[in-house]
Amino acid sequence: MPIPDLLLRASRPARRLALGLATLALTATSHAAGAGTGGVLINPGDQGERSRFATYDALRGVVEAALKREKLGELSIDLSTDAAQDLASTRSRTRDVFFAPAHVVGSALRYGYTPVMGVDRPVQAVLVAPKSSAIDSLDAARGKALGLPAQDSVVTYLLRGEVNAANTTIKKHFGSVYQTRYQEALLVCLQLRRCDVVVVEKAVFDRWSAAGEPVKAVMQSKPVPGLSVAVRQGSPAAAALPALQNALAGAFNASESAQTLGRLVPVDTPAFEYVSTLGYFTPRALPGAKVVDATAVGQLMGAGATYIDTRTEAEFKAGHVPGARLVPYVEKSAKEADFDASQDTFDLAKLPQDRNAALVFACNGAECWKSFKASHAALKAGYKQVHWFRGGFPEWRAAGLKLDRID
Repeated sequence: MPIPDLLLRASRPARRLALGLATLALTATSHAAGAGTGGVLINPGDQGERSRFATYDALRGVVEAALKREKLGELSIDLSTDAAQDLASTRSRTRDVFFAPAHVVGSALRYGYTPVMGVDRPVQAVLVAPKSSAIDSLDAARGKALGLPAQDSVVTYLLRGEVNAANTTIKKHFGSVYQTRYQEALLVCLQLRRCDVVVVEKAVFDRWSAAGEPVKAVMQSKPVPGLSVAVRQGSPAAAALPALQNALAGAFNASESAQTLGRLVPVDTPAFEYVSTLGYFTPRALPGAKVVDATAVGQLMGAGATYIDTRTEAEFKAGHVPGARLVPYVEKSAKEADFDASQDTFDLAKLPQDRNAALVFACNGAECWKSFKASHAALKAGYKQVHWFRGGFPEWRAAGLKLDRID
């Protein structure tokens, strides 16, 4: 199918959504040009996986066209297919509004955002096996070949949480792991016997079953909200939440998107409690390193310790601990305790040369793995005084301590 046809088909059901988001973005940014630089971030998640990138491009084009048509001016409206990066954005609060999957919004609520609306069709992760398979539970899948979406998918996020609850990791529990961006490709993985089990959204599993595919569900996660909207507290948008709810729901629910995705309805914080406890949280201890809190970090720095900020340059410029040294940890490996450090990049040469120097490693909180992995790297390199500030910049900020920024 030609790309223009894909854009047309993808953009038509999204048109009303785009107009609603444009209205939301205008409210969030029109009070003053510099009042909020984050704008709106839209991540379509795993919806419409078969046309994910066409939908991404179509939504972006429709939003831009809607802004021009309605003479709303230049607004920062970005679309994303990288939930891992979006999670970092929630922790650094660099966006005014998120329209994203449950794990992104759940993270945002921990860092000063308020839920506004959500699609009324919840999402569940389903572990799927062929009907002929003897596998009938998560435990029975131990040592088997697993197929799953990319690690930033809400489906993978939910499975990781369930596996962690079973006191193991995906890498340890399964014999091998095959990852793909497209959930539909996982059916082929089952058919070719490359995968013994796969994990997909319940909606995908239901579609396979309705089509007569010989598959069965061997485990299901609890349901989490569908695509949802969260607004940063203190932003201009937060002062007009009832009006925003009505405007966004009216535009979305009158569109064809309501038929394909569900209706937008009000949501509240408790709906995200389950998903907020799963996924990317780091271990609570790190052998060889000392886990420290904000008070201890202040004392360590007062005694001459070097604070190593492993976040991105943009996050560092937006706000950092005074005296911190930026040494970004470029993360490609899985967010697991037994991660493969060879997939990552971290410049040890930017650390103090003295292996006895006191170091504090930090990033964006308990679900940010960069400082955990950087601490590992420092320990492996022979540093003797490694302190891991697990709470990181969010804990420092929440404690009301002084911040620096680079304009």
